[in-house]
Amino acid sequence: MNDALANKAMRVLAVAYRELDSVSKDMDAAEVESDLVFAGLVAMMDPPREEVKAAMKECESSGIKAVMITGDHKNTAVAIARELGLFKAGSLALSGEELAALSEDELYKIVEKVAVYARVSPEHKLRVVRAFKKHGDIVAMTGDGVNDAPAIREADIGIAMGITGTDVTKEVSDMIITDDNFASIVSAVEEGRGIYDNIRKFVHYLLSCNAGEILVMFTASLIGFPVPLLPIHILWVNLVTDGLPALALGVDPVDPNIMKRPPRKPNESVVTKPMVFSMLIQGSFIAFCSLLAFVLVLFVENEGIGRARTATFIVLACSQLFHSFNCRSATESIFKLGLWTNKKLIAACGISFLLQISAVCVPFMQKVFKTEPLGLFNWIMVIMISSLPLWAMEAWKAARRVAYSKPGV
Repeated sequence: MNDALANKAMRVLAVAYRELDSVSKDMDAAEVESDLVFAGLVAMMDPPREEVKAAMKECESSGIKAVMITGDHKNTAVAIARELGLFKAGSLALSGEELAALSEDELYKIVEKVAVYARVSPEHKLRVVRAFKKHGDIVAMTGDGVNDAPAIREADIGIAMGITGTDVTKEVSDMIITDDNFASIVSAVEEGRGIYDNIRKFVHYLLSCNAGEILVMFTASLIGFPVPLLPIHILWVNLVTDGLPALALGVDPVDPNIMKRPPRKPNESVVTKPMVFSMLIQGSFIAFCSLLAFVLVLFVENEGIGRARTATFIVLACSQLFHSFNCRSATESIFKLGLWTNKKLIAACGISFLLQISAVCVPFMQKVFKTEPLGLFNWIMVIMISSLPLWAMEAWKAARRVAYSKPGV
């Protein structure tokens, strides 16, 4: 076989024949297959699916290390791995015999450099999984045969093939791929990251808004202001104004760049220290905007405590609606993401805003919430103040992008 064929993932069959005048029932296979005339070689290539190549690139960009463990010959396995981009300069390949000769400590030292394991037994697969886990890695193992079951059970995430997988393998696995396609596993990782991302957006939004509500009341009492909000105002904002946008953030479309992020640490909390700091800053700014409206109406315009509370009530609710768009991304501008890419959030904010207007403008609701109608100038003022959290966060994101784009940062 020439060098060009040697570098391809091919299976080769030898073809031979023998001419017989007649075939007797008493002749066994060994007798028939003796004195054969060699006819040639047949090379068969089973190329990897195109979507697998793209999935491998996505794994690399997202910090996921893919390793091939196969029963094929070492040369065949390495050729396939090269074609997929798994086997690169500095990568190692081990046969089952070579792996068996290594001690646990020796395997531990080189396991993260090995891209291909060939001609392996179930025991070898189990050793590889344990070596990765010893490094503190989260290990996912996929397979279809009974011999894959021990390693699949040992892995943090066991994945069985739905079509070709045996019942034993499916029984011990955590997840079953219905189409037997590796690209589906990568898609599942992307979907999982998107769900986790949306949970954090949901939590970030609600906690930062609640921080703003607490700080409004605390700061006003600390300074000696009259009570800026009534208990029913806080209850309305929590139950009605906050709820719908939070639910819409929970189904936000997956960030197109989510697979370019490195994996998070397994022990990382949903609410991290930088996230807590961000929520406190944003909540403080929402509180500042609400108290600004209170001061302007009560002390500057001398409109009275009723209108001042009404203005504060509107700003607190509407500033949180604007803030919901901030929570879609901690780094990207909402205008780059697209205002209409989450239509559910637009609808949620629209419904919440209409409910907020009804609490101020409908006579029956005015009696319940003890609100007073505002003039056109006051409405313009409170909407402008309410939008400040959005513009402040957009400015912060822009400054951060400029800072990180500089060489050496």
